[in-house]
Amino acid sequence: MASAPAKKILIIEDEKDILQLVKLYLEKEGYRAITAATGTEGLDSAKQHKPDLIVLDLMLPEIDGLEVCKRLRSAPETAMLPIIMLTAKAEETDQVIGLELGADDYVTKPFSPKALVARIKALLRRVDRSRQEAQTSYQYGKISMDLDRHEVTVQGKDVPLTAKEFGLLEHLLRHPGRVLTREVLLNQVWGYDYFGTTRTVDVHVRRLKQKIPLLDEAILSVKSLGYKLKEP
Repeated sequence: MASAPAKKILIIEDEKDILQLVKLYLEKEGYRAITAATGTEGLDSAKQHKPDLIVLDLMLPEIDGLEVCKRLRSAPETAMLPIIMLTAKAEETDQVIGLELGADDYVTKPFSPKALVARIKALLRRVDRSRQEAQTSYQYGKISMDLDRHEVTVQGKDVPLTAKEFGLLEHLLRHPGRVLTREVLLNQVWGYDYFGTTRTVDVHVRRLKQKIPLLDEAILSVKSLGYKLKEP
């Protein structure tokens, strides 16, 4: 029986010593490590190699890590990639901004390579688990969604939604805590052949909040990017 192909990890880091050390530890654990030393190179590598996870340094030449993260989350082909950010800064602000832009986790320098590898393994396990679980229903506080029946209820009471409102809510419920850009939502819910503007997403989010007031504070607008459903 053929073994599964090694998972690809893209490391975007401008400090050569750290880059090589992380690469060495990942390869020892059986991963295929791809490296990039600048933000521009990292974005190109992400599109070319389609990695399973990205380790992204905050302080990079040309384009910094926050901007790289923002661009990755804005492109449909890289929008759902797991991202761990590395930062030499202890300031909470950078970590919060990174997480708000869609990073899944962060590690502060100096760090133990073993600890970073453990974080990578844990995040990949979480992603694999969520992909394997073909959910047919979602529960978010008092909101219930049944995909088979195409029903949404709040405290047991039916909430009539249009097909697009239903699809939009399903996508948000499937990815709580993750920033979903307007472009990604448009492609996922309306389809790649839809020629409308991203304003369509804003209109439907507003309608969802009107129909389900509990979502008013739960769906957060992320400036210049899109939306995020708060983790329950």
